[in-house]
Formats: sequence, C-alpha cells, structure tokens
Amino acid sequence: MIELIQVTKAFGSKKVIDNLSLKIPANKITVIMGGSGHGKSTIVKLILGFIIPDSGEIIVDEANVLEMSKKQRVEVLKKTGMCFQYSALFDSMNVFENVAFALREHQKQLKESDIAERVTSTLNRLGLYDVEDKMPAELSGGMKKRVGVARALMMEPKIMIFDEPESGLDPITTTAIGNLMVEMRDNFGKTCISISHHIPNSMRVADKLAMLYQGKIIAEGSPKEIRENSNPILQQFINGKVDGPF
Repeated sequence: MIELIQVTKAFGSKKVIDNLSLKIPANKITVIMGGSGHGKSTIVKLILGFIIPDSGEIIVDEANVLEMSKKQRVEVLKKTGMCFQYSALFDSMNVFENVAFALREHQKQLKESDIAERVTSTLNRLGLYDVEDKMPAELSGGMKKRVGVARALMMEPKIMIFDEPESGLDPITTTAIGNLMVEMRDNFGKTCISISHHIPNSMRVADKLAMLYQGKIIAEGSPKEIRENSNPILQQFINGKVDGPF
C-alpha cells in the first residue's frame, strides 16, 4: 500500500530521516516504534505529503506522491484517515457534528439524512450508542479515541494512521484501542499504521513492526522476529532497559 524508497529529509543541518526505505503492506497493521525525536512523526508527514523529502520516492497506493499535482495529493489525503494522539475533536461541536464534519465539507451533495445515517451507523459499529449529542468534554479518553476513529472513517479511507493511540489511557482502554485497530483491519479492510511507544500492545496487534533509530530503520519484521532480533538498540528499547546503547 505504501513504500518509502531511500528517503532523506533534513531540517537545517540535522538529518531527521536518513536514506530510509520501508514497505507498509496493504490490509495489515504496521507499527513504527522508536524514541522521541528519531523521526516517527516526520514519516507520517512525508506519507501525507505535508512535507517533501530532500531525496527518495514515496509511493502510496501505486502512485508516486512526489510527482503529483496539489489536486492529486488532496485525493491521496482522502484515502487516509488520521487518528490524532489526543483525538483533536472540536470542543465547540458535539459528537455528531465532529463526525459529520468531513462529509459536510467534502461531500456537499449528500443529504443531511444520508449524513445522519452514516454517522450513527459508524458510531454504533464502534460501540458508541446515544452519544451524538454529547460534547467532547463529557467523554472518557477511550470514547474520544473512538469518536476520532469514527470521524476518520467518514471519507471511507483505505489507510488509517494512529498517532500514539495508547497515550494517556488506562490498561483496559489501551487493550480496547488495540482491538479497535484489529477491527479496522479485519472488519473494515483498512491498512493501519500506528506510531507507538507501547510495546505490549504493539506486539499483540501488529502484523509488522519497524524500529526507527536516528532516522533509520534498524530492524523490521513480525513480533516474533522483532523479539528474536539481537540488535542491542532494539532490545534495549523493547525491554525498557536504562543501560545500553540507546
């Protein structure tokens, strides 16, 4: 679904992404993990076309993002649903208005009755009942995350990006969010990318993990392959050891 080929991106004299290559398979969950400041968020911005690499190629759904016009990039963005770290719901809008926002902005031909049906159906499918009139401040952290997912699903994207989905959640809700990613893959047929520090949840739900260190992918593979990889930086990170090369 997505491929980064020898991508480099520098800000000033600092290379944030350094000759990085990564394949993100379709209809699978790929977790990109790594310490703060090692380039995880930059990878997402590159995939979305928010920033342009200094060199390399970025292929999304068989199209080279770097060769697209601005209009074509917007179409790629419509294939992508973004679930932000802190949900990024509009505080002044209730749940219904938050979820309906993208449809009202980008599919103005839809009748309000059609929008209402799609919003309610998606919320219910995500286990959210009778919440349309609630304000974001009235929701728990886990409910906010689910509302954020519902909003991201409105444009029927092929790709779902989760930015630190477990951040600020208790263990039970963290497990529920992992289950939600699995549901996105299995029941909605989505290609999921998760930017995460949460090793147990990532190991549980991921089809593929990639370890990012100083702008490079130093290890990638299935959870089993990652556990068995002898790279000392990787092992220090996934085991949470204070002493080591990281």
